[in-house]
Amino acid sequence: MPIKPSTGFCMVLTTCPNQQEADTHARAIIEKRLAACVQSSPIHSYYRWDGEVQSDPEVLLRIKTTDEHYQALEQYLKAEHSYDMPQVIQIPIENGLTEYLEWLRDETTVNGQ
Repeated sequence: MPIKPSTGFCMVLTTCPNQQEADTHARAIIEKRLAACVQSSPIHSYYRWDGEVQSDPEVLLRIKTTDEHYQALEQYLKAEHSYDMPQVIQIPIENGLTEYLEWLRDETTVNGQ
C-alpha cells in the first residue's frame, strides 16, 4: 500500500542533559517500538528558566515515529526523562520517500499489527 502525504507520520524532538541519557532513551524507544529511528546530536541551548537566562550543552534527539505512537512516546518521556519538564515537540511529516515511510511504519508495528 503506497504512503500518501499527511498520513500519520511525525518527528518528535526532545533534549537530554548528556549523551549517556540520550543513548538510554534512544535504545529504550527503539526496543519498545515507539519509534523506528532516533538520531542524536550535540547542541548548545539558551533558555529562560526560573526567571534567569540559562546556557547548557545538551543532546538533541530527533525521533521518527507515527502519530499513533505519539501519546505513548510522550508518556515514556514524561516518566523516564531526568528533566522536570522535558521538551517534547511533535512535528508532522507531510511527505517522504515511500519506502522510508513504509519502513518507519513496519518498525513501529508489533507482530504485524
